[in-house]
Amino acid sequence: MPTLLILFGLRFYFYTRDHEPIHIHVKSSDGEAKFEIEEDLRLVYNNGLKPKDVKLAESILEENKENFIKEWKRVFGE
Repeated sequence: MPTLLILFGLRFYFYTRDHEPIHIHVKSSDGEAKFEIEEDLRLVYNNGLKPKDVKLAESILEENKENFIKEWKRVFGE
């Protein structure tokens, strides 16, 4: 499970045996969430992440979206 980034207590990662669509898991000490990032950013589920952390995660995902997609494609192929 490659960790893509750890920032402000949020860990951004995906599983090496993951599936399409392209998505990123975000984990904090409070919980975790999953976001689709391939087209528009979309929260798939939130299990305990505080609302302020969801907003922060969205901002970080938007800022790093291209790099995260590039890493996904490097691991899983085009």
